[in-house]
Amino acid sequence: MLNTKIDALNWKILHFLQQNARESFANIARKVGLTAPAVAERVKKMEDVGVITGYKAVLSHSHTGFQLKAIITLRAFMGKLKPFLEAVNSYEEVVNCYRITGNENIIMMVVLKDQFHLEKFIDKLIQYGETRTHIILSDVVSNAPIRKKENL
Repeated sequence: MLNTKIDALNWKILHFLQQNARESFANIARKVGLTAPAVAERVKKMEDVGVITGYKAVLSHSHTGFQLKAIITLRAFMGKLKPFLEAVNSYEEVVNCYRITGNENIIMMVVLKDQFHLEKFIDKLIQYGETRTHIILSDVVSNAPIRKKENL
């Protein structure tokens, strides 16, 4: 829901949930000065209106057998964007995929076993358009929390 008003207490609750989604409502309640049932009710309301869209475990690509992480952009050939959009969900390598503005149509974050896996994956993509690959060396900022912006 657009323009959902989030009060200061909800922002505090969101802060703790973004740090650790498994944090108990009782622990969050102690930190924000509410009761556990009050925190649970606020969380439920934020889920219901779409402020909180889900919970997940964040995995290490390198500890799960993927030695390369890369950003790949795709500049789709005429008539190939729609077929790509239909196929991209079937690519196990793709962690995130966004349709973007600019010269490229698509930007993806992918995880790969090695350079040979990367080569095979690019071979799948080139039927849809021109690719550009950027190997990620390290995470500088990753999964940063969304924070309340003052003066908006």
